[in-house]
Amino acid sequence: MDAIDPLEQALHAARALVLADLVAREVAEAEVVSLVEEAIAHRRWWVEQWPDGVEYVAGLVAQDVQDGLLERYGRWPLCPVCGADDPHALEVEPELGPDPHWVCAKAAVVVAPVGGLTP
Repeated sequence: MDAIDPLEQALHAARALVLADLVAREVAEAEVVSLVEEAIAHRRWWVEQWPDGVEYVAGLVAQDVQDGLLERYGRWPLCPVCGADDPHALEVEPELGPDPHWVCAKAAVVVAPVGGLTP
């Protein structure tokens, strides 16, 4: 049996984490899942060009999907910390680093790791 390619392993993990967040926030419709697949394809090429970036894939895919949702549907994921009076999206931090988390930049609070959002 062949060993699993680290790139494919990272891409599958990123897909699972982002899909978990989309499901948790009830936005995992077919068109949105297509955004995930587009992001995965783009990041596969990106990591092939820069193999050292493999540990950053989950955060980058989350940001790509967030950007795609903003263009087509609106802000996602909405911040659960600040409430409905001030609707804004969470941000992925670090922008380019391992162990990405969703954070509320306004309140300077870590909300959840990417893949760990709750309903």
